[in-house]
Formats: sequence, structure tokens, C-alpha cells
Amino acid sequence: MSSSSEMNKYWIPHLDIHKKVITQELQYYLGPQATVRPFTREGEDGFLITTPGPCLSDEQIDDICVKSKEMWERQAAARAQPNQEKPLKRPLHQPVLISKAGSNDSSRRRGTDRWRNDSGGRYEERSRD
Repeated sequence: MSSSSEMNKYWIPHLDIHKKVITQELQYYLGPQATVRPFTREGEDGFLITTPGPCLSDEQIDDICVKSKEMWERQAAARAQPNQEKPLKRPLHQPVLISKAGSNDSSRRRGTDRWRNDSGGRYEERSRD
């Protein structure tokens, strides 16, 4: 087993590379000792790859970029789906909008004073009435 002093370190820019994809694919290409982490070099974000051998080839980086693009497209498609389409893990905890930020409807606030902490550590609205 190689010690860390025998490891080569390479930096590649993050451009077109999804962090999850490079993390999942790196050991497939470079072996079980290879690691990757976010790293900024001379003000530019990228990835620091540590491996006992050579770094990723041009073809491997291209493959990671293609898989990254597919990952971003899947994520965008998932975000475009309305929330009602996918079942919630905790359907009883569906958030209910009480008021929207920037709303000037003071009638909603008229009957309340401050938030108070009940004995169980929870906060609830206290009525002035």
C-alpha cells in the first residue's frame, strides 16, 4: 500500500464537471486509492485528485463531462416536475403557507402579539385577546 508521500496530486477545473459524478467515477478510472475533493487553485474552483498513478486521460475527463451534463439535465427535469407528482416521504408534514414574505396584510397580525416559547421548547403565536 502506498503512503501519502508517494501519491501524485493533480488539479482540474470544475468547468462542466458535476461534483457527484467525478466523486462516483474517479475510483473506477484511477483505482481504489484515488481521491477527489473540491480545491481552489489561484482563485479558480476545481478538483484536487490524489492518485498513485497518472491522472485522468482526456477521454476519461470527456466521459465525466458527458455524464455530468446528463446529471444536470436529470436534476433540471426533476425540478420542473410539480411537487404533487412525486410522493412526499412524510405526507403529514406538508408545509402550509401562512403568509408570504413582503405581504402587507396587517389584518392577519392584528390579533397576535409575539411568539412565545411554551414549556416544551416549541414556539407558538400568543393572542392579545
